[in-house]
Amino acid sequence: MSNNKDLIKALKDCGAIQIGEFILSSGKKSNYYVDIKKASTRPDTLKLIGKKAAEIIKSIDVDNVGGVELGGVPIATAVSLESGLPMIIIRKSSKEYGTGGRLVGQLEKGERVILLEDVTTSGGSVKEAVSNIQNEGGYIDTVITVVDREEGAEENLKSAGIKLITLIKASDLV
Repeated sequence: MSNNKDLIKALKDCGAIQIGEFILSSGKKSNYYVDIKKASTRPDTLKLIGKKAAEIIKSIDVDNVGGVELGGVPIATAVSLESGLPMIIIRKSSKEYGTGGRLVGQLEKGERVILLEDVTTSGGSVKEAVSNIQNEGGYIDTVITVVDREEGAEENLKSAGIKLITLIKASDLV
């Protein structure tokens, strides 16, 4: 999005955009890597991401923001602070101690959740997180990603009834 030139610059300035040879979590090879964790550990950049996502959320009926560990958690935290909405954390796997479960935070049946993601590729991990939220009684139909690698996530999520909102497309970065 052209109105996110400031965010593109911030991602480049903090070293979140790397050129080289990389293996992605999907197992695919790539000639670039987007390490949003570098952005998430920079207060000014994280605050900018939070403001941009919170601005989008203003027009969406939502009760909670959610983030998948690890990359989505600081983003969801920034959006929660900016928007005043409560937050849930979605674990990648259930813990074997304490209360167990895959969700951290309060989620009542029927509450609407918007998921925040750092980078989307095919959308597989997002679909799993969506399923976990739905299994706990939450309603989710929208995901916001900081960067979409434009490798099928939007189409795959759309086929599952989930709208993907992208702050930055990979083609705007490289």
